[in-house]
Amino acid sequence: MVLTGDSTPQTPAPGVPLALAQDRAARVSNVRYELQFRVPAVQTEPVRGRATIRFDLADAAAPLALDFAGPRAVLVAAQGSPASAIATHAAEHLLVPSSMLRTGPNELTFEFESADAPLNRNPEFLYALFVPARARQAFPCFDQPDLKGRYALTLEIPSQWTAITNAGEQSREARGERTLLRFAETQPISTYLFAFAAGRFQVESAQRGARRFRMLHRETDAEKVARNRDAIFDLHASALDWLERYTGIEYPFGKFQFLLVPSFQFGGMEHPGAIYYNASALLLDPSATQNQHLGRASLIAHETAHMWFGDLVTMRWFDDVWMKEVFANFMAAKIVNPAFPEINHDLRFLYAHYPAAYGVDRTAGTNAIRQPLANLTEAGSLYGAIIYQKAPIVMRQLEMILGPDALRDGLRQYLRQHAFGNATWSDLIAVLDPRTSEDLAAWSRSWVEEPGRPEIATALDVRDGRIARLAFTQRDPFARRGLLWGQRISVALGYAAGLEMLDVTLSGPETVVTDAEGAPAPLFVLPTGGGIAYGGVTLDAASRRWLLAHLPEITDPLTRGAAAVTLWEEMLDGRVAPRAIADLLIRASAVERDELNVERFLGYTRQAFWKFLAAGDRAALAPRLEQALRAGLDAAGTQSLKSAWFNALRDVAVATPTLQWLERVWRQTERVPGLELAEPDFITLAQELAVRGVPAAGEILESQIRRTQNPDRRARMAFVRPALSPDARVRDAFFASLQDPANRRREAWVLEAVGYLHHPLRAAAAEKYVRPSLDLLREIQQTGDIFFPKRWMDATLSGHRSATVARTVTSFLAELPDDYPDRLRRIILSSADDLLRINRGGGG
Repeated sequence: MVLTGDSTPQTPAPGVPLALAQDRAARVSNVRYELQFRVPAVQTEPVRGRATIRFDLADAAAPLALDFAGPRAVLVAAQGSPASAIATHAAEHLLVPSSMLRTGPNELTFEFESADAPLNRNPEFLYALFVPARARQAFPCFDQPDLKGRYALTLEIPSQWTAITNAGEQSREARGERTLLRFAETQPISTYLFAFAAGRFQVESAQRGARRFRMLHRETDAEKVARNRDAIFDLHASALDWLERYTGIEYPFGKFQFLLVPSFQFGGMEHPGAIYYNASALLLDPSATQNQHLGRASLIAHETAHMWFGDLVTMRWFDDVWMKEVFANFMAAKIVNPAFPEINHDLRFLYAHYPAAYGVDRTAGTNAIRQPLANLTEAGSLYGAIIYQKAPIVMRQLEMILGPDALRDGLRQYLRQHAFGNATWSDLIAVLDPRTSEDLAAWSRSWVEEPGRPEIATALDVRDGRIARLAFTQRDPFARRGLLWGQRISVALGYAAGLEMLDVTLSGPETVVTDAEGAPAPLFVLPTGGGIAYGGVTLDAASRRWLLAHLPEITDPLTRGAAAVTLWEEMLDGRVAPRAIADLLIRASAVERDELNVERFLGYTRQAFWKFLAAGDRAALAPRLEQALRAGLDAAGTQSLKSAWFNALRDVAVATPTLQWLERVWRQTERVPGLELAEPDFITLAQELAVRGVPAAGEILESQIRRTQNPDRRARMAFVRPALSPDARVRDAFFASLQDPANRRREAWVLEAVGYLHHPLRAAAAEKYVRPSLDLLREIQQTGDIFFPKRWMDATLSGHRSATVARTVTSFLAELPDDYPDRLRRIILSSADDLLRINRGGGG
């Protein structure tokens, strides 16, 4: 509680300020919530409830602030008796007077009305999603991660509905058209991990060993469910078994259930005992690519790993939110390997992490992995590629320093020591530091506590056909800082007979590779060989020329992939022309046999085509590109590969003959041999045809909406349809509707629609939306979920390359007031990076 100079209680600032959280953590302990929610059958009626909160209080002399940002809450009882004083509701807090408190055990009961936003209400279902600090919008609570509580939930729901929450069901009572469900009390968990969902869900169950699984979903395609069901349960079971062996700790939360949410705003959310997933990520279509199968396995492993890393042991404050995400991603990469023995998992790690991490870390909007946080209302802006993709790369370096066994043993000690509690990065370093002679504090400063990546340059001196000197220099892109990154890398020397790999440790400003001296001159030197080195790499000129001409000739798929990523980054820095990289990718894709490489090469090709090629170059390349993609589709030997080629062709098609062929595929008068398309494929195809303005666009969209069987997919397509209209007035009205937060609730729908508004083919007409979209960003951060601000800016800017839009962005940034959140400014800079590079000469 904040006191003024005369000891008068002062209401804390809105949100969950760090000072308030620290004060409560010192005063409050042993929290238990007894929660009742009444969920109406009609979406327009409010959700109401009752909360009895029990806790120990170290000092009752001062008032106590609970968090509540919902419409209404009233203190009805204190210490088991009717409340004799009110709890003031102000600035998103309930201020309980000291007269209603006592030192020691306390009991407060509130009646409340919940806000709709954190409950994600739909006509036939809802799901509570409270990360990072939105529980306070649904019920009074201590909405901070280090005040873990036990939750006993009672739900009253329509009788046709079913429900899921963290703990197992204890009883149910029929009450006419309503059902009362009572659930067991949970283990201690943070407010953001408490969850419940209710609705018209179908239920699938399975037994794997001694463990019973339960899956809730809304998929209407019974064949799709049957095709995916066993794989989903198997992947969960194998992930749990692996994690129990690795950590030495049995699954800590008893029951294991999960919900597949249509158009869920995240890939998944790790509520213990009640994981949420994006339904489309788990229920795959026959046309799913190898990457989608790997992505499903990784997502399941990621969320399952959170049961230990994040749920059992939770960060004390959200400045360390990256810890739970890095371990979930890091463990996921280890878990999926045995299930996919045919996959090159080092290549998979490279593609899963490096391009996305570079996509932020190379920009002026980059941030440190660990960031200070003054208020939990800003916690959502901490999430992004630096946490999810860079941090696992950093963790792999830490494992290389410690060794796999020492890291595993240290993590076991850390988990046992802080089980059902909270910990910080410093707590983990304290466990790991004695296990190595290296200075982990100094290592952490460069990699964890400072933003940016090193700039690494190759210096190669060849004399008389042999290497006279090979060295690598590193410099800090933020020159005044002078930071150095210590890292182990694997350098590939390419020869006609194959590769020679050199293990090198970068430490100082320059590292001379003495082991290379006297070796035959190589065809190329690749510092990122082995897919390990992290940084902005400058190749020597000879290596760059050779790789651009001969990359497909490299026999090792990992080296081909690492070279492609490196050349792409060099294109962004202006050392490789976009047309040269496009030509290479088309040639390389045609002969590539590793599916991961094919998908990455095709993905880069799409980006080069739409963003980095000027209109004249794009038009000149289009016939050759479409011909190459049709040839690749015809030659692909598996349905997965065919899907990758077909998706690429669909996304870049502009020529009339290709569009006519795609329309025949949509009308199902022509088939793609060896490729089975499903309902989501036809929806995407219809929308891609419409944005290209094919003559029958309106009829195609209307017919696709009618023939879509799944009601959730049908509703999503109807929402997106105005963004595809050929009538600018319709698109204008749709964009104007997004000013209302209520129309942005279904974030995945909004992002898809915004992406079509700003499609490169519509970019000129969409320039007028850019400034209003920038103006909305601050409100979107306040009303949306954690990934929405960055994804909003990505969807807004990704289709643009014009100088006009670049000026709009730079003018907006220049005009920002001093109090504009720095994290939002960084989001804009990172989303606009490609656009700004193109217009200052790099990558364009």
